Amino acid sequence: MEDQIERFLAALAQDRGFSGNTIAAYRNDLGQFAVFLRTDKKIESWKEFTDNHLISYVLHLRDRSYASSTVARKIAAVKSFCHYIVDQGVLRHDPSTSLTSPRVEKFVPRTLSPDQIAALLEQPARSRTPEALRDKAMLETLYATGMRVSELTSLDLEDIDFTSQRVQCGKKPDRCRWVPLASEAGEALDEYLQIGRPLLRQSSDDPAVFLNHRGTRLTRQGFWLILKAYGEAVNIEDITPHTIRHSFAAHALHRGHNLQDVQKILGHMNISTTQIYQQVAAQFSNHRSNGHALAESMVACYDKNGSD
Repeated sequence: MEDQIERFLAALAQDRGFSGNTIAAYRNDLGQFAVFLRTDKKIESWKEFTDNHLISYVLHLRDRSYASSTVARKIAAVKSFCHYIVDQGVLRHDPSTSLTSPRVEKFVPRTLSPDQIAALLEQPARSRTPEALRDKAMLETLYATGMRVSELTSLDLEDIDFTSQRVQCGKKPDRCRWVPLASEAGEALDEYLQIGRPLLRQSSDDPAVFLNHRGTRLTRQGFWLILKAYGEAVNIEDITPHTIRHSFAAHALHRGHNLQDVQKILGHMNISTTQIYQQVAAQFSNHRSNGHALAESMVACYDKNGSD
């Protein structure tokens, strides 16, 4: 059964250009579904799969108290797979045709206050080790640009332009963009590259900006663990890299940055995705803070460099 899933994933990557992260999510969701069919329903072939099995799986997910958004995502993956195996002639009829996805509550991004961001960014500055310099540069860059964690960890040395104070995000042609780099982030990056990175580097040929203790590119999982530790140190629970991205967007809009500019910086294909942050930004309307001002300095920086 897993072989059929892998063929489906290969088709998604080749025909629809899905990213590695999206493929990994599909593999996880469909693998979980296959395990359910095999262990709970004793099914060994997709030819035995029926709509009743799919209904049982939805009930199984709800019994496990998954969030409605998670259930919807898993069902969407299964539906896509069902279409595929019907097209491939494995099944004559699509078991998912009568299945509706659960209603998903309106998404409201979780953000941190400016004071929380300031406290978080101060944590690695307490030390001068190569790792601390790296962590400071990563956190400053993440908040200054609002980039995705996958974009952060995939940064290469050639992606940073200190002369024009900007950094290139994304490797895919349709997602690649240059975004402004506020002064505090630029200074933290420069210090790390001059002092910290040479002490972590094992090979002069490695283009990665952010290196782990073995001298190789830091992974998304590695960064998440680092961020989690700093979050716990300042009593911020359940922090994720996307929390920082959400915070950047909300703070930028709160400080009067143009919605279309924020859309470009975040790399959103549809402006409706960016508009979600407007309601979040409103919660900071009465906030008076001496917190980190990266989003504010980003406005001026983007006015200078954002037209590329």
